[in-house]
Amino acid sequence: MITRVCAAALAASLLFLGTAMAGPKTASLPPPDSAVAIRPGDAEYRIGPKDTLDINVFQVADLTRTAQVDTGGKIILPLVGQITAAGRTPGELSSDIAASLGKSYMKNPQVVVSVKEASSQKITVDGAVSQPGVYALTGPTTLMQAVALARGADPRLANLRRVAVIRTVQNERTTAVFDLGAIRQGKAVDPQIYGQDIIIVDTSASKSFLSNFSQAFPVLSLIPIL
Repeated sequence: MITRVCAAALAASLLFLGTAMAGPKTASLPPPDSAVAIRPGDAEYRIGPKDTLDINVFQVADLTRTAQVDTGGKIILPLVGQITAAGRTPGELSSDIAASLGKSYMKNPQVVVSVKEASSQKITVDGAVSQPGVYALTGPTTLMQAVALARGADPRLANLRRVAVIRTVQNERTTAVFDLGAIRQGKAVDPQIYGQDIIIVDTSASKSFLSNFSQAFPVLSLIPIL
């Protein structure tokens, strides 16, 4: 038997979910705190921790290599040592490495840095999809395209009316619910997806969906899952 307090809390949560699913006017989610909407190959892309870089030093094969940025934002190169990569554009890092090499070892070194894989631009797609997992964004991506990366929604289990997007906004985890069916029919806006977003496609049972929300919002852990 559900107490009055639990019943009231459950009613409030269902009202919230109903509002979020009403359509594109209410199911909205602002960009994340560190939104990077440009492609990793673009000149203004800022390198992040765990990104994989291709570093080419013209006519010096021993210095041409692939390097991964560590969690502290640095890479280690022969003759250069430890150098900060995170927060730099590929062009800026190329100049930094060239300047370091030019101090003692080479005359007018030519260095080109490119982003091979942008780990900071990955998303997680879970729930009722064909292949749940972590996927890299190679450019601007919408919710429908993100679900397609996971080989689409499971036709037997997915509830397309309830697709949650969880992201960090103003240092807090924020969730919005979208109707993927309406998006496919052109009746709702297909929202932009950003690196580090978590996308959960609900199943036809309400229990799993409320469980997902209880993880995103700790207060919902007080609400009995029916």
